[in-house]
Amino acid sequence: MAYVNFYYELDVYKLSRQLAKDVYSISKGFPAEEKFSLTDQIRRSSRSVGAQIAESWAKRRYVNHFISKLNDADAEQYETKHWIEVAFDCKLVNEKDQDLIINSCEIINQKLNAMISKANLFCKIA
Repeated sequence: MAYVNFYYELDVYKLSRQLAKDVYSISKGFPAEEKFSLTDQIRRSSRSVGAQIAESWAKRRYVNHFISKLNDADAEQYETKHWIEVAFDCKLVNEKDQDLIINSCEIINQKLNAMISKANLFCKIA
């Protein structure tokens, strides 16, 4: 694992930014009546993944806080996955778009779990 100095250098953070962009693009096609419900929910949860990763970086001085924020990021990716499944069930997205988001979430989940299992390596602060 190459050492990174900033959260925005983490692959998982970069993937979370792409997830938020993909969700935004896909949700632009949602009907107007979903603006304050499904559209808002899925955009918020997808954007929160990266925000929680950034916050975890600020908490590296405390391993348990670092892990807690990474768990929050993981919960947000699960919420995003849920909302894209709801959108698919309501025929607001096609299977290709659903698969794109679900696959992104699964990769983010794997990377977050790897970081959690190696939290001590990320929390070494000079």
